[in-house]
Amino acid sequence: MAVKGNETPAPNGTPAPAAPAAGGGMKAMVPLLANLIIMPAVAYGLTALVLVPQLRKGLAPDASAAGEHASAEPAGDKKGHGDAGGKADPSAKPDEKGKITVPMSGKVLVNVAGTSGSRFLVTSMSIVSKNPNLKALLEKNDPQLRDVAASTLSAKTISDLEKAGARNLIRSELISVFNNVLGQGMVTDIYLTDFAIQ
Repeated sequence: MAVKGNETPAPNGTPAPAAPAAGGGMKAMVPLLANLIIMPAVAYGLTALVLVPQLRKGLAPDASAAGEHASAEPAGDKKGHGDAGGKADPSAKPDEKGKITVPMSGKVLVNVAGTSGSRFLVTSMSIVSKNPNLKALLEKNDPQLRDVAASTLSAKTISDLEKAGARNLIRSELISVFNNVLGQGMVTDIYLTDFAIQ
């Protein structure tokens, strides 16, 4: 009987079983285990040390602008400020078409629907109206406006946001919900000055 390669004949003349290949078993699992441990740590580190600080920096209100606003307005001169029947804001000057544009305070940040919180949308808006009291109305209703904007935007999926003309559809929806809060016909247009999906 011929003996092949590494096989040594057993005492009874049958070939002995081949030894298992070296390097298998636990050594093959090391890269997989390293990935299972290292990748979540890297993801957490990037989120905690890079992404969250950048979001906070971008969403933080400008402290110097808030300080200037507070010092420019005397403490006792708040009557009529914020109600629709009050005096018109002298700083809100209409353009040549009679429209007044006032930016909303801060950005609106929402999770995109269907992404399990892994994607988000950041927007900044400026509201357009023909009403000279727009700024006072926006200040008075800011929490409610931000809530309806967040509700409208957080209902959007990635496919909704990537469609052609998505910004125009979103703009129309926001005008509708803002007019529900402020009164029909109050908001004539909305400029989406920032619109980023991350």
